[in-house]
Amino acid sequence: MIYIKMATSTMICLLAMFGLAVGQYLNLLQSNPSQAFLQGFPSNFQDNNIGIFPAQRLPVNGLGYSKTKNIEELASKYKNSFSNPPPPLGAGQDPATQTCGLAPAFCTKSRYRSIDGTCNNLQRPTWGIPQTPYGRLVKFKYGDGISSFPRAVSGKELPNPREISSYLFPSKQLVDPIWNLNAQQWGQIITHDMSLTAGIAQSHKDTVSCCDDNGQLSRDAASNPLCAPIIIPPTDAVHSQVGTQCMNFVRTGTTRDRGCTPPFAPAEPLSTVTAYMDASFCYGSSDGQARPIRSYLGGRMRTILRNGREWPPQDPNVTLTCESAQSPNEPCYLAGDIRVNQNPQLTILQIIVLREHNRIADALSAINPHWDDETLYQEARRIVIAELQHINYYEYLPIFLGYDNMVKNKLIYPGAHSYVNDYNPNVDPTVLDEHATAAFRHFHTLIRGYLQLISENRRLAGIVRLSDWFNRPLLVELENAFDDLTRGLTFQPQDYSDQFWDSEITQFLFKRNNTFGGDLRATDIQRGRDHGLGSYVATRASCGLSVPKSFHEMTDFIPKQNVQLLELIYEHPEDVDLVVAGSLETNVPGAQTGPTFLCIITEQFYRTRVGDRFFFENGADPDIAFTPSQLESIRHGASIARVLCDNSDNIHHMQPKAFQQISHSNKPVPCSKLPAIDLTLWRDVGF
Repeated sequence: MIYIKMATSTMICLLAMFGLAVGQYLNLLQSNPSQAFLQGFPSNFQDNNIGIFPAQRLPVNGLGYSKTKNIEELASKYKNSFSNPPPPLGAGQDPATQTCGLAPAFCTKSRYRSIDGTCNNLQRPTWGIPQTPYGRLVKFKYGDGISSFPRAVSGKELPNPREISSYLFPSKQLVDPIWNLNAQQWGQIITHDMSLTAGIAQSHKDTVSCCDDNGQLSRDAASNPLCAPIIIPPTDAVHSQVGTQCMNFVRTGTTRDRGCTPPFAPAEPLSTVTAYMDASFCYGSSDGQARPIRSYLGGRMRTILRNGREWPPQDPNVTLTCESAQSPNEPCYLAGDIRVNQNPQLTILQIIVLREHNRIADALSAINPHWDDETLYQEARRIVIAELQHINYYEYLPIFLGYDNMVKNKLIYPGAHSYVNDYNPNVDPTVLDEHATAAFRHFHTLIRGYLQLISENRRLAGIVRLSDWFNRPLLVELENAFDDLTRGLTFQPQDYSDQFWDSEITQFLFKRNNTFGGDLRATDIQRGRDHGLGSYVATRASCGLSVPKSFHEMTDFIPKQNVQLLELIYEHPEDVDLVVAGSLETNVPGAQTGPTFLCIITEQFYRTRVGDRFFFENGADPDIAFTPSQLESIRHGASIARVLCDNSDNIHHMQPKAFQQISHSNKPVPCSKLPAIDLTLWRDVGF
């Protein structure tokens, strides 16, 4: 429980000041929205967004923990004593899931990416592959130096995550005036492409129960090393009404759990998907995932035809995967990522990308009828990945990281008419724990709890409640819901990037048949501690930012009211969680995060680009590069607007900037007027 260190009258006054500040902010939204929201940029942003803030990308491998020679020597020293060899053939287990990244026996040069990311880096073939640890900017902060939860400087337990969520991240509806819900939802596509924390169910019910369905502590919660339930304070404004004691929380699978770490070395949390931006959410991160979702005909992915429309294949275990389904006959999809059914709009974007693969495979088959299934599959996959990389770097990321920041730090090369040969085999693309577990999770604040269904003439056709449709994709196949929700993504504003979270994800997350559900913000805070993330202060230091030595010094980058609340909650500045304070910083103008998260995310996406030998703009190796004309066509024709148009059912108009709300300068146009990739450039001229 959080113990308040001020007199009651002082606390009441402080909360009143906080409420007044919010009220003033709301007034500002109404009177001068352009002043209230600084994260947007106009249509001519390439000229107007120069020099707003300094470069934030940090020197690669210069931020504390990294895969240095010393680390490699240490790993080699312990190799024989603490290796965890895969199970023997025929053991009935996926070998990769039993160890910490399986290196191939050797690498052969291929025109195409491997499904599991191996041999992307020919010198270090296990970089970026599944079942390997997250990267780090800051050393681990485990309480015992090995795996236990961090503790305060005083040695006490850190403040309760649920109370922090309630105090600092309440529900308020402040919506973004520029960017739509598609921008928020596409961020989930990107994060699912690059990371999946090991050992936890993510969306459906965990097989390990630390806190039962009625919110009561399980008998072995205190003794089970996998359990770290979030305790509900007796004064909780919501859950105390129904006698809830806890929220389930299962610890992440680590190198220590799999016997890959020496006894006294820190446990390293594992990610189970490729770190590369390779559309693994669609194609899978292993042969075992890829095979069941391929049709092996014409290069296509498997689909089911219902009512004249293509849908993903059915998951064989509906009752587990789609636990909210009321019948085993309801749609429950199988895809390259297990989270495909988590929420309706995520499901829609997954289906859109699946259909895009098949659309391209069909076109390539017509252009090159002599190509076999494998060639069609790999070439279509290669084009889809290039489309997504272009959308991510040139449409999506500038919204959140700032256009000027991305240019300065060499994440994008606007105006380039040839290859950008910036691949560096010494750059590790592994996803940083600070990115996946803290910084990128900040964008959960953008989620809207009620989703609009929008008709072709851009009129409201209905509204659905998010928590009613977690893990129940039936909704997207009902009547015109697929198109109406797709238009809703591009029409409805996202929430503003701030400290206010929608109650649908802090009070009703995965509520199933209960009145209330989980709290995503409390879970994020607990997950950061589970991973032993470094403190907010230590992370700022690693970024080369000013380091506050007192709570008062935090007011330089966090509003005073929030700093006062932090001082009430935490005993010492070095106790403050990165997940918490990073989300309280004032947004950098032109971006949608404060400086600490901006530093982390910028560094991550630099590594993701430069550490990928197959990145779509790289032309150093002609065997894997697109031709110059193909590359130009991708740059000209790949857009989120065109992908949505081409793969919906009956959407005929779309605004050209489909992450941006409709406006006088971004009106819907006929889909046929949007630029498109010229697939005839892939004609095999040898035939």
